[in-house]
Order: sequence, then C-alpha cells, then structure tokens
Amino acid sequence: MASYVGVDLGATNVRAVVGDEEARVLGRAKLPTPDGPTGIAITEAVLDVTRGACADAGVDPKTVQAAAVASFGPFDLAEGVVDNPANFPDTVGRIPLTGPLSNLLGTDEVHLHNDTAAGVIGERFHSERNPDDMVYLTISSGIGTGVCVDGNVLSGWDGNAGEFGHVVVDPDGAMTCGCGREGHWEAYCSGENVPRYARHLFGTTDTPTDLPVNADGFDAADVFGAHGSDPLADLVVERVQRWNVLGVANIVHAYAPLVVIVGGAVAIHNPELVVDHLNERLAPEVFTNVPEVRLTELGDDVVVKGALASALTDGTGDRSRL
Repeated sequence: MASYVGVDLGATNVRAVVGDEEARVLGRAKLPTPDGPTGIAITEAVLDVTRGACADAGVDPKTVQAAAVASFGPFDLAEGVVDNPANFPDTVGRIPLTGPLSNLLGTDEVHLHNDTAAGVIGERFHSERNPDDMVYLTISSGIGTGVCVDGNVLSGWDGNAGEFGHVVVDPDGAMTCGCGREGHWEAYCSGENVPRYARHLFGTTDTPTDLPVNADGFDAADVFGAHGSDPLADLVVERVQRWNVLGVANIVHAYAPLVVIVGGAVAIHNPELVVDHLNERLAPEVFTNVPEVRLTELGDDVVVKGALASALTDGTGDRSRL
C-alpha cells in the first residue's frame, strides 16, 4: 500500500498526517512550533512530527511515495525554504523544508505550499463538485487566501501569491501589521490583532467597556464573547466585520470565485459574526457575481489534509489525477 505525507507548519503548532491512496488518515502527530532560535530548530520540529506520524501509522518513512508541506511564508521556492517569516525572531532567518523532508522520506516528490494554498487544495479535493474556481480564506492568527482559477491553484513564481491578509483596507494606516506595514487587513481582523485593535479603539474613542483590555491574556475570544453586551466589543466587531467585507470584496473582484470557503479559528468559533455577516453584507460591495460564502467542513484539519491531498494529486487537489 502506497503512503503519503502531509505537513502543516503553523506559527503555533506543526502537524503531520500519513495517508493512503484514498486520503484516509492512517497516523498523525503534533508538536508546538519552536520560536527559534534558528530556522534549523523549526526544520527539526517538522522532521520530528513527520517521524511521529509515520510511527503512528506503522509506516517506514523511506517507503513514502510523496509529501507536501504547507507553511507560513514568505518562500524561496527554488530552495524550498521559508525566508525570514514575520512574527518570528530575526535569528530564525531561513527554514529549510523540502530538502530535509526529501532526505527523510527518500523521495524527490515533496511539494511546498503557502498554508492557505494547501487549504484550497484540501477543499477542492474533498468537495463533491471539485470546483475549478474557488477561494479558501483563513481568518486565524493571520489572514490569507488560497486561490484556484480555471482549475489552477495559484502559487505565483515565488510561492507567495494569495497574501490577501496584506492588502490595504485602511489607507489611514491606524494599525501596523506584523509584517511592519500599515493598514493591512490582517492588522485589524486576525486573531492576533483583534485585541490590539480593541486597545487602540479604547485609547482613541470614548467608548465605555468592561473588557480587560490591558490585562495579560486579553485575546480575540474576550472581544467576540462580549459582543452584544459591551459597547467596546460591539464597536470592535462592527469595524472588523466592515474590514472583512472589504477584504472579501477585493478577493471576489480579483478572482471571481464561485465559492469562498472560510476557515481559521476566528471564523470557526464565531461563524455568525464572520461567515453569516459576509453573506448578508457582501452583495452591495460586489460589482460582479456574488459567490457563496460558507464555513469549512474540514475544521482544524483543512491545511494538513490539503497538504496530504497535494501529495496525492501532484500539488493540484484535482481528483482526476488519482
């Protein structure tokens, strides 16, 4: 029986699954993502979690047919590395991925994707219709998109296509993104930045609140959980919803998807405030056809299952390649 590996390298955790020819998961493993001190430390975590998933599946790593790794960027695709990622210490530098995985697994078939590109591959693979025009949008610790147009998953010449979290939604640039630029969608609406935005609005408006805005551990869940009962939480969520509509409208005008599938912790835990609101408010902002917007059915596994689907289908998610 042929075996395939999918790896999800996230800012918080690194996960791996081993699957068969039908994408059935045979084994899995998970570890916290090291915060450096070097890129090699993160590479070692990727290799360790891959070994763990193979052991869980009872598979010799050297017998794996193909693999794919989905990661935060930015990428140097020619070298198969992540190159100076945002939100990590400067000492991390480059994170080698495809070369070390190829050596571990004994195969040259190792694909590297942006995590949201893997998301759209996974959604396409597991969809009943296998649509040729779709977008996977994650609203989580960061914001990003995976895009499939005319059956082609877009990666760009350097693997960095689809970085829609870094489109400008606020030209006044009140908030600075983790990448260092101002006014980006991610700077307002990602899980990491919602509490920062709440602190900003608390300091620049007269909105009363019982939110613990200056407490350690104050997070996006506090803001969304207080919606409907706290004036500042209501203001933050209203603004975040507005930026989300503008961001998705830009996606629609750029790529004309039939469906936008939304994942990530912020969306999964707050579907009414995120996904339902997009369906209610998107149409007036869109000049072209309005897509269906719906929550992912793959949950937290969307990226790692997308990586596994990539390994099975030569990086496309197209079931006809099986």
